[in-house]
Amino acid sequence: MAIISERLVFRPYNDGDFEFLMSLLSDPEVVRYIGNGKTRDRNDGKDFLNRIYRIYEFSEEMGLMVLVNKEDNTLIGHAGLVPQTIDGNKEIEIGYWISRKYWGKGYATESAKALLKYGNKQFDRKRFIALIQPNNFSSQKVAGKIGMELDKKIILGGKDVYVYATK
Repeated sequence: MAIISERLVFRPYNDGDFEFLMSLLSDPEVVRYIGNGKTRDRNDGKDFLNRIYRIYEFSEEMGLMVLVNKEDNTLIGHAGLVPQTIDGNKEIEIGYWISRKYWGKGYATESAKALLKYGNKQFDRKRFIALIQPNNFSSQKVAGKIGMELDKKIILGGKDVYVYATK
């Protein structure tokens, strides 16, 4: 998956990225609106990384990728196209997590725009989704900036979740 935006290079995870992944998974603010909203320990982190690797095996164009700042090679977060099944339908989610120290700098929007452009071209499809919990107003703004609208409300993992979608 070769995705490059103005400031970011997307690259696949590797085992050397485990500590960075743990920095995301163990930050209560970063995971506040992800899944059950709880931080994860190292065993959970290994499981999470293995799930990322399994998605790579399924499709080279899919999965969470490390976001690297082109200017100084700093790891900013991760983002990617993630296969999802919602109400029995196969969807592709545009997912993004940014390390807390880089919040408010436009990286989520930049990565989401790059993923949408890549997904449109790579998969020749217009519909992509974002799964966003109701109080995650920042992610809702990002979804709006890339042309997504609230499509429906669902229960996922026992939590209320908004499905934002491109039309």
